[in-house]
Amino acid sequence: MKALHLLRTIERCVLVALFLTMVLLYCGSVLTREIGGTFASQFAWIEEAVRLMNLFLVFLALGLALERGKHVGITNFRDRLPPRLMRLVCALIDIVGVCFSLYLAWLAVELVQFVLKSGQRSPTLDVPMGLIYLAPVIGFVLLALRYGLSLFGVFDRFVTPEAAE
Repeated sequence: MKALHLLRTIERCVLVALFLTMVLLYCGSVLTREIGGTFASQFAWIEEAVRLMNLFLVFLALGLALERGKHVGITNFRDRLPPRLMRLVCALIDIVGVCFSLYLAWLAVELVQFVLKSGQRSPTLDVPMGLIYLAPVIGFVLLALRYGLSLFGVFDRFVTPEAAE
């Protein structure tokens, strides 16, 4: 449990830092465009950096969103099932979630390798594009971890906050 708590803390800190950095960079970019004149062209990299940070923000938040029950789900059918069958359906959902997330992470790893071999680099930041494609790899691995933890009962993501009270 301490490892999971540490992982949650690290994820939250990284997400908050990414979001705040994005906001500050974008605000700075707008200010330089408004008052900087030709000087603003030196900050063209900010647009690309914010876009790339947004990718990491989305993918890194997948696991936390699942754990907190924030993923979209249609619960009408599931909630009408008898408790025993509902547990079985929820376990099946978690198993499929683990498998699908790991499959997507595997595809993303292959994509990272392919893009790194191509030598493609981002236009303004000059960062290898393969590194940018690490976002889905990390995100889907974290998502698979959360599905697995839900499957083994470490937390119950199917209980809504209203029902827990």
